[in-house]
Amino acid sequence: MTLTAFLAVAFLHLMAAISPGPAVLMSARTGVTEGLRTGFFLACGIGIGGVIWATAALFGLNLVFQAAPALLWALKIVGGMYLIWMAWGMWQGADQPLDMGETGRLPRSAASAFRLGLITQLANPKPAVLFSAIFVGTVPPDTPLWVYGALLAVVFLNETVWNTLVARIFSFDRSKAAYISLKSIIDRSFGGLLALLGVKIAAT
Repeated sequence: MTLTAFLAVAFLHLMAAISPGPAVLMSARTGVTEGLRTGFFLACGIGIGGVIWATAALFGLNLVFQAAPALLWALKIVGGMYLIWMAWGMWQGADQPLDMGETGRLPRSAASAFRLGLITQLANPKPAVLFSAIFVGTVPPDTPLWVYGALLAVVFLNETVWNTLVARIFSFDRSKAAYISLKSIIDRSFGGLLALLGVKIAAT
């Protein structure tokens, strides 16, 4: 695998990570409601989820999907329903005041944030198809194992760094103040967008 091909894979995945989706949306909401620390662990979970999908693509998951399209359909349905369920929770809690005090439930633990990020990423099977499309033309069958490891490291870094940056931007005091004053509207907007993404994943 040439250096040019490696950099092309890294760039294409970075563009995919930056594009708005469930992971970016969850990073933004976590940053504004729970701060950078929680957002970082959420981003790490998203990064590991990306590595899992990339690994599956490298080992031919797309071929399995082609041979058994019902499996991909089932994964999309389950993932879409999970995102819709999360969206419904946001919508229901939109009118509840945000407790930022020490006695409140926020922020969640590092493990809980990591788990949320991981599940959010795994709820969307489309990255596996995307990775397969990228890898087919750029990763030769005789690629050394260390190159595979480097590709997976790039996937993790792209996902983690970008989503940490999103959480950081939304964790600023000005962002939090805006959120607290408009919590009901923002939570319903987040929930609506997440539900739309869930429907899109399940239907396409």
